[in-house]
Formats: sequence, C-alpha cells, structure tokens
Amino acid sequence: MPLQFARDKESFDRDWFFHKGDIPIKYAVKAGMTGGITDCGKREEGDWLEIAYVDKDTGDVPIPQDWQRVQIPHDWVVEGSAVNDPNLGSRPGSHGYLPTGVGVYRKMFAMPSDDLGKKITVHFDGVMGVSTVWLNGHLLGTHESGYTEVHYDISDKIRYGDEGLNAIVVKVDANRYEGWWYEGGGIYRHTWLQKTDCLHVAHSGTYVTTPRVSEESADVVVRTIIHNEYEQDQTCELRSTIVNNHGVGVAKFTETITVPWLDQMEIEHKLSIAAPQLWSPECPNLYRLNTEVIVNGQQVDSYETMFGVRTIAFTRDGFILNGRPTLIKGTCNHQDFAGVGVALPDAVIAYKLQLLKEMGCNAYRSAHHPPTPELLDMCDRLGLLVVDENRLLDSSPNGIADLQNLIRRDRNHPSIIIWCMENEEILEGKTTGARILRSLANVTRKLDPTRPTMAAMNHGWNGEGYSDQVDIVGYNYGQRNQQDINDHAAYPSRIMLGSESASSTTTRGIYELDAERGYCPAYEGIYMPSWSCTVEQAWNDVVNNPFLTGVFLWTGFDYRGEPTPYSWPCVNSHFGIMDTCGFPKDVYYYLKSVWTPEPLIHIMPHWNWGDRIGELIDVWVYTNGEQVELALNGRSLGMKPMVQAGHLTWQVPYEPGELSAIARQDGQIIAVKRVQTTGTPAVLHMEPDRRIIQADGTDVCLVKVSIRDERGNVVPTADQEVMFAVEGPGAILGVGNGNPSSHEPDKANRRRAFNGYCLLLIQSSLLAGEIVVTATSTGLAAAKLAILAGPAA
Repeated sequence: MPLQFARDKESFDRDWFFHKGDIPIKYAVKAGMTGGITDCGKREEGDWLEIAYVDKDTGDVPIPQDWQRVQIPHDWVVEGSAVNDPNLGSRPGSHGYLPTGVGVYRKMFAMPSDDLGKKITVHFDGVMGVSTVWLNGHLLGTHESGYTEVHYDISDKIRYGDEGLNAIVVKVDANRYEGWWYEGGGIYRHTWLQKTDCLHVAHSGTYVTTPRVSEESADVVVRTIIHNEYEQDQTCELRSTIVNNHGVGVAKFTETITVPWLDQMEIEHKLSIAAPQLWSPECPNLYRLNTEVIVNGQQVDSYETMFGVRTIAFTRDGFILNGRPTLIKGTCNHQDFAGVGVALPDAVIAYKLQLLKEMGCNAYRSAHHPPTPELLDMCDRLGLLVVDENRLLDSSPNGIADLQNLIRRDRNHPSIIIWCMENEEILEGKTTGARILRSLANVTRKLDPTRPTMAAMNHGWNGEGYSDQVDIVGYNYGQRNQQDINDHAAYPSRIMLGSESASSTTTRGIYELDAERGYCPAYEGIYMPSWSCTVEQAWNDVVNNPFLTGVFLWTGFDYRGEPTPYSWPCVNSHFGIMDTCGFPKDVYYYLKSVWTPEPLIHIMPHWNWGDRIGELIDVWVYTNGEQVELALNGRSLGMKPMVQAGHLTWQVPYEPGELSAIARQDGQIIAVKRVQTTGTPAVLHMEPDRRIIQADGTDVCLVKVSIRDERGNVVPTADQEVMFAVEGPGAILGVGNGNPSSHEPDKANRRRAFNGYCLLLIQSSLLAGEIVVTATSTGLAAAKLAILAGPAA
C-alpha cells in the first residue's frame, strides 16, 4: 500500500566539494572502504576517490586539500583570470577571455532508513557543460544541454540508514560552447532532492489553461498526470483546489481514479472561477492550484502549481492583452552578472528584474536559451511578459527532448506569451531549416496550443517558406533597408515583432571614444554597428509602426564576452542599457522618459572637464516634459520644445559650476536635474538594496559603493581601489564595477571604482545576526554599513 506522507522537496545546494580539473573516473575505492565509484572494492592505481568514500570504523569523510567547499549555484569559470590566449578556442573574446575546462563536484549525504520504499529523485536545474552523474559508483546518466533541467531516479541506488553514506559525483565538461557569449561552467542553477510516494503527481505533471475568460467568470481546464510506480494498481482520490491571492479557495474538483501498476494516467477536469482577477504587468494577480493524491483518507502526495488568468492575442496590428492593445517594451538578456558569473542567487535575479521594471520595461526575452525556473516565478509575481526561448534549431532526438522539457516545465507561467524556437540560425530562409523549424513548432503546439511560436531571425525572412512555419516572425535588426516595414506591406498575413531591435553601444560614464582602453561614448550613434540602430531609433520605429508589436532591445545589461567593437583588453559587451553591475547608463533615462509616466529629466555628460575651459561640450537632455530650459551657473541657455520620443542637444562652452535642466509641462515645472563640478574624492558611501536579509545561507545584499567629494557629490571620474571587510554572519560573494576592460577578479575583497562606482555582494550564512561591512580606500574617509540577517522564513 502507499506510504502515508506528502511530497518532500528540499534544497540540495549546500556542502558540495569542487575540484577544478579532470579526474580519472574509472578508479575504484580503496580496500576496506565503502562508498566509492564502483562499490566493488577493486584495487587500482590512483587515490582520487578520497572524495567518495567513508571510513567504516570512524565514519570520517576526508576532504582532499585541493578540493574546495562550494555552495550551489556555482560557476568556476568566473573565478579564473582573463587571458588573451588564442588557444582558449575559436572565439575566446566571445566568452570573455576566461578559460573553461573540466571540473568535478562531490557531495556526501545520508538517507534515513524510513525513506526506504519512497521514490527519491535528484534534480539539476542547470549544469553548464556536458554533465555526467554517478551515485555510489552507479552511472545515472549524461546530459548535454547546459540550459535544460535533468533529474534522476536514485531510489534503487541509495544507501539507507546503516548501509552508509551516499556519494554523488558530477563531472562537468565546459569546454564545448553552446553559444557565442559567456556561459560559465559548473552546477550554476539550483539542485534539489525530492521524496514522494510511489503514487504521485508526475514531474511537471500539471497543465492549467483558461480557454474562456470574461469579467463574470473564467473556465479553467486542469490536466494532471498521476504516476503509479507500485507493482499493483492503485485507487486514489485526486483533489484539485484553486486558491486566490488572499488564500481563499475559489474552485474545487474531486475524482476517484485507478492508475495501472507501473504506469501513468492523465486526468482532465474543468473548473470555473467567478469574477476572475486577471494577470497583467500592472496587476500580476496569481492563483494557486493545490493538487492532492488521497489514499484511504490519507494524503500521499501534494503538488502546487501557480498560474494566472489572462488572454493574449497577436494580430497583424499588434499585441492584445486582456482585450487591450499593449506595446511590448522589452529587453533581451543573458544570465550573467558582476561577481557571480552565471551562478546567480535568487536575490540577484530579483534585483536585475526589479531594475528593468523600474525603467518601465514590461517584457523580458531570455536570450538565447531557457531561463532558470526562479526567474519565471519572479516574472509572474512582478508582472513581466516573457519570451521563453529554445536554444537551437535542432530536430534530433536530443533537440526535441530539450524543447519538450522546456515547454512542459514552463507552460503554466502566465508571464510567458511566446515560445521562441530559435535565434539567428544559419539555416534561416533555407528549405532544410524550414522543415526543422516546422517540426519544432509542431512539437510546441502539441504540448501548448495556447501561445504562439516565433523564430528570431536576422536574415532569410522571405526565403523557402521558412517564416511560414511559425505564428510570429521575429525581426532581429529588421530596420536595415526598412526590411520590416516593407515586409509588412508585402506579406499581408504576417504577424511581426521586433525581437531584437537595437544594439546601442555605450560605456557608462564615458563621453569620448577611447579605443585604447576599449570604451564607447555614451552619446548614442557615435559608434553603432552597421547592422543596428540606436535605442531611440528602435523605439520610434515602433511608435510610428505599431504593427511591429514592440521592441526587445539588445540588451538590458552588459554581459561578459562579445566585446564589440573591440577585442582585448575589453572583455565584455557594451550593448546594455545598464552595465554588468546594474548601474544605469545614460540611455537608461531615455527609456524611462518614454516608457513611464513619472516626470523625469536627465542631463549628460557630467560636468568635470578640468582645464578644458571654453571648449564646447555636447550636452544631451532626456525628458518626458514639453519644454526644457538649460542653465549654466544660473544663466539661461535658452528654452527648447521637447522632441517627441527623442532628446535635446546643446553645445555649451565649459566652465566649472552647475549645469541645470528644467522640464515644464503646461507651463509648470515638473522635474529639475543638476550636474555639478565636484571636488576631489574625499569619502566612501555605501547604499544597500536592503537592510534586512534572510539568514538562510543563500540571500544576498547588493551594496552600491560610490566615491564622493566633501559635499556628498559622486565624483564621476573617480577610480580609487576600495577594500572591503565583513564581520558577523555573512561573507563577500563577489565584486564588480561595470568596467568592460577590467581584468580584476570577481571573487575578491577589493575592487577599483569605475567612474565613481563599484559593487559589493554580501551573502548571508545560516546564522542570524548583524553583518557589519567596512569599506576603506587610501586617502578617503571609510564607510561602515550594518545589515541584519534575520531568521530564515
């Protein structure tokens, strides 16, 4: 009979040990030990399996000296040093000039004897590289995709109770690139250990749709897969309950079913929600589906599914959400960040998404791969529309399996509005490519017919029937020769989207071209790839041509690798609206002025130009006001009407002092911005994103560090090195400064400021208490910050 317990899913992230470099996996355990790679006691040369045995007499688990204790998520590549070495691969700059290689992880864990008879699985949300996993010497499998999840049933191979500890070993080969950007290496997403009854909801086993929605009610169709891994048929009660935002049950369904032995069954039932609360970027209302499996009155499994009620429609004239035309204001994003590489703790993911949301962004394209599950959960809660993207145009068994994995995992998220099948594949516009694309689109429609398919294309839009295989044609840089506008007229049934609309190339705080150091000026258009356009141009294209549906700008944040237009010493891109630390560039304020109603005005550049007195300085102003007056040291330099969805320019002879801009609407002042000539660097200042974090060993406080003069103004050219010390239950997770040519380590207790700023990431431990952070720099007044690590929720 089924065991009487509910599903238990626990984090498997702590207490891993990592070794950089390959290890001969074939070696067996030493005589007299248990817990090795083969469990056969065979003697062979080599002693690497000190990582995977337990002394029977003492229970000791030796830790070899060249292994380090790590916590998952973990990216070992970001811990390396940038090297200008052509032997790193065919495109070393694309991956940030950081060596990859092979690494091995090991974790020892116990399993209580009373868990015998349960179904136990280990889950990896993402391992970057080709991963091979062993448990107690048994090969569990090899997974080739770094962007899709994999899980293994380990029930048979675990040692329970007195049988001894368990050793799980994961070998990761990160030498093979999947993309042309920084991808890191290692177990860079969460790991989980899950225990269920042998009668349970299958992995990704629920699918919720809302085929009819009105103000009065919404039909909800729930499909549930129940998996019976017992050796006899099982009769159970399947109970589904829908709960609203306030925890109140709003619909319920119960059915008695019999599931054949060693088989599974899909059950479909319909419910109705009265007066549904719709999901949208402005009001991201969510519902929770609680699924219970009941045997003889006892709950043997429970499963939770979050979903939203909303309607979407893509038409030839644009996107309609919940019956309202909606312009998509999106950015494309890779998954790395300063200090952590691709191994982003949940708090850092949330930080990045919140910055985008504050800018007025309402959409996120996960470029060019499936995102981590936690990101989608956050987009659901924050209200960000998502383009969920398949990695490759690949209809091989592995390619189809990866796509199916993606759709099944993610299809309940209301934030997802499009499945993107591929990005900029060489077979775009070719007959073979069209056949492959059709296969991928059909797999997607079979698993989820509620959302459209798309291909993000940079060529071949009109060749060999390729674009006909998807519901939406994505235009990456389609403004070349007005390709997108011309195609709208030529193909009357085509639905279009600006899937990648601008690669603005600027460096935060830089206002002159500096090829030697690898910097691009913040004035958009001074350097612009021939295949791209400025952010302003891209947004104006959509404003003037709403049939483009929206824009996904390349990119929300700078990222390691792809250092266009430079190579070494530059090691990361310049395309971001924000830099790798999330510090805004000037173009950020342009987008905020056109994407939000909040009164805003912004001046560029800074006003520290030394002895260049009398030289003309190009001054740009962004605002959503009607008129702007510019003044220097109290003298008006004139009033200008604002250019709609554009910017204003002046040439101002430099003199030290204060440059101010005043925005007016209907004759009234709505916003004022001042930039001042600052004094010399005098003090350090720290600004945390939060004062209270969770003492759960994973939470992160991001501390913005600035260098200021005696009056408290940020010195926009300051580059002093800042040292950090931490006392209390926390540690430095990483550092950064947004400098695209910096070769300083991300894992360190110091960082030079770049144009006035650097970033410190502090991670909590499992202990509650006060974390005290001190920042010092030679010749500057120190700064001290207290962060409270509270008990984990």
